[in-house]
Amino acid sequence: MFEKILIANRGEIALRVLRACRELGIKTVAVHSEADTEAKYVKLADESVCIGPAPSGLSYLNVPAIISAAEVTDAEAIHPGYGFLSENADFAERVEQSGFVFIGPRPDTIRLMGDKVSAKDAMKAAGVPCVPGSDGALPEDPKEIVKIARAVGYPVIIKAAGGGGGRGMRVVHTEAALLNAVTTTRSEAQAAFGNPVVYMEKFLENPRHVEIQVMADQHGNAVYLGERDCSMQRRHQKVIEEAPAPGIDRKLIAKIGERCAEACRKIGYRGAGTFEFLYENGEFYFIEMNTRVQVEHPVTEMITGIDIVQTQIRVAAGDKLWFRQRDIEFRGHSIECRINAEDPFKFTPSPGKITNWHTPGGPGIRVDSHVYNGYTVPPHYDSMIGKLISYGDTREQAIRRMRIALSEMSVSGIKTNIALHQELMLDARFIEGGTSIHYLEHKLADRGEVKAG
Repeated sequence: MFEKILIANRGEIALRVLRACRELGIKTVAVHSEADTEAKYVKLADESVCIGPAPSGLSYLNVPAIISAAEVTDAEAIHPGYGFLSENADFAERVEQSGFVFIGPRPDTIRLMGDKVSAKDAMKAAGVPCVPGSDGALPEDPKEIVKIARAVGYPVIIKAAGGGGGRGMRVVHTEAALLNAVTTTRSEAQAAFGNPVVYMEKFLENPRHVEIQVMADQHGNAVYLGERDCSMQRRHQKVIEEAPAPGIDRKLIAKIGERCAEACRKIGYRGAGTFEFLYENGEFYFIEMNTRVQVEHPVTEMITGIDIVQTQIRVAAGDKLWFRQRDIEFRGHSIECRINAEDPFKFTPSPGKITNWHTPGGPGIRVDSHVYNGYTVPPHYDSMIGKLISYGDTREQAIRRMRIALSEMSVSGIKTNIALHQELMLDARFIEGGTSIHYLEHKLADRGEVKAG
C-alpha cells in the first residue's frame, strides 16, 4: 500500500479522498490554489503545497506544478478526483513517466474512452448497446452526411467526439438544418476541445439518464456495482441522483451490468468507471464512459456498502478485487442532492462568506462537504459546495428522510439551491419515479411562463 498520496483536486472530493486515505493509514498531500488556502482539507492534510493563483488554469490544471509538488513531498501516487485533470490522458501519462502511480485507468484507456467515436466502437465490439447513428466520425462529403441522417431518422443530434459536460452538441430536426449544424458543431468542437471530429446519433425524445458503476483491477477482474438514475438535470448538469433507478427490471440491470463488466475486461480497464446510458422504452443506449470517480458515487456506496474511493486506491496499489459479483448485495435506496452556491431558481452563482452553516443528521443521512461556518466560497470554481445524501430501506423512506434533512439544513450569507430540492422532493412526478432528462427543464420553463403571465 502507498505511504503517501497527493490529492490533485479541491472541494468536497479532495476531502473525500483525504478521509479514505486516513482510514487506510496513508499520509496525504493537499495541493491548493491561493484562493483555497483556508480550505478544510488543506488544514487536515499531513502536508499542503500552494501550486498557483486562483484561476484553475494556473493552479489545478498546472501539470508541472502538481508533478513538482509530488516530487518535493515524496508522494508515491496522485489521486485526480473528478473534473480538472481526472480524465486527461496526457496528465495520467506524465504522472506515470515521472515515477508516480496515477489512481485511475491507464492513459491509453482514458484516450480510448475519452474520444466518443472510439469509445462507441469499443463498446459495440464488447456487445454494449449503443444509440443508432453514424459508424464513427461523419465524413466530409455533404451527400454522405445527408444519407446517414436519412438512414438514422430525424431528429438527430450532432456531437463532438472530444466533447463532454453538455458542450459540443446540436439537435437537428430537419434536413434543411443538417449541414449548417454539422459545420457549426465542427467549428465549436475545434475551438473548445482542439478536435473538430463530430459524429451523429439518433436523438431520443424522452429518455432517462441511467448509468452503471463499474470497478476493475489490473488482474482482469471486473464487477458492476448497480445503477444510478441521474435524469433530474438542468442544462445537462445533474441535480439529483439516486440508486437504484426506479421502475427498471432487475434482470435487465443485471444483463446490462454484466456487459459493462465484460467490456472492462476486454479493454483492460483499471479502477472505478461509469458507463452512461440513455434509457427509453425498455432499451439501454450507451453514450459515454467516465473514466474516474463520479460526483454521485455516494449513493452507490450507500446501497452496496463498498467504499469506492478506497477501492480505487487499493486497486491502484496492485490489489486484486476482494469481492466478486455474487458477493455484491444491493440493499435499500439512496438519494443525493447537490447543494450549490447559487440562486435556487435563477441559478446565478452566489459566492461569498458563509455566516451560518448547519448540516442535518439522523438515521440514513450523510453530508459530504468541505464547507464550514465562516468559510468563503470562491468565485473561481464550480458552484457545488456539498452533497446531501439520504438512505432508506425503501425509496419512500429515502425521500422522507431527505425532506427532513433539507428542512434542517441552514445556510446563511450566500444563496443555495436548497429550496429547489425541497420543491422537487414534493414533486408528484419525482415521487412517482422515472422522470426523463427533460423533466426539470420543462418544469422550470413552465414556471417562467406562469410568472411572465
